[in-house]
Amino acid sequence: MTDDLKTRFEQAARDVQGLPQRPGDSDLLDLYALYKQGSEGDVKGEKPGFFDFVARAKYEAWEKLRGTSSEQAMERYVEKVRSLGV
Repeated sequence: MTDDLKTRFEQAARDVQGLPQRPGDSDLLDLYALYKQGSEGDVKGEKPGFFDFVARAKYEAWEKLRGTSSEQAMERYVEKVRSLGV
């Protein structure tokens, strides 16, 4: 991983806090999953219970990225943040 990519990823994580408006739920899940994959790698732990809707949705979004490299996830995260107007 290049230092430039890591810097752009970290800046995008800060920039997302200043978005002009709150992204929709689908975009928020994408951002969450890409950030987790980029920073931690493949999903870990047990899938949350059926009735914990938010935690389960976040887990499943992250789980869909299993096998995606951290670098790819970081690039996609930076692109996603930019597409949302930062």
